[in-house]
Amino acid sequence: MAFDLFGGTVVNATRSAKRRFHRPGRSRLHHFAFVAAHVQPFALALLVPGFGWISAGVVHALTLAGAVCVLIAPADLRRPVAFAVSALAITAATTSVAVPGEPAWFAPVLLIKLPAHLLPER
Repeated sequence: MAFDLFGGTVVNATRSAKRRFHRPGRSRLHHFAFVAAHVQPFALALLVPGFGWISAGVVHALTLAGAVCVLIAPADLRRPVAFAVSALAITAATTSVAVPGEPAWFAPVLLIKLPAHLLPER
């Protein structure tokens, strides 16, 4: 999971990934589905003691809400909106739910990775 999230964060910033994910025929629904398919918070709730279902739900909901904000923003505002929702969601995730120390990195990395996916190459 760490490899996917850290690696995906880096890959989502590359031009080749941007071209692939934002090729013709890809809609906002495709991009939202990609974000929604990231159910790792629930895997953590299942496998990591102390990372509860409420924490998983909050992190996933913040991720989906941030994706919606980015996807409905006008094209010229998507980048600042993505940074804003990442900062706000990271703050909310790290201050509103109890998470054990070991997986404390998880929410911030996920909340950076997925909005980055939503930004096309200019």
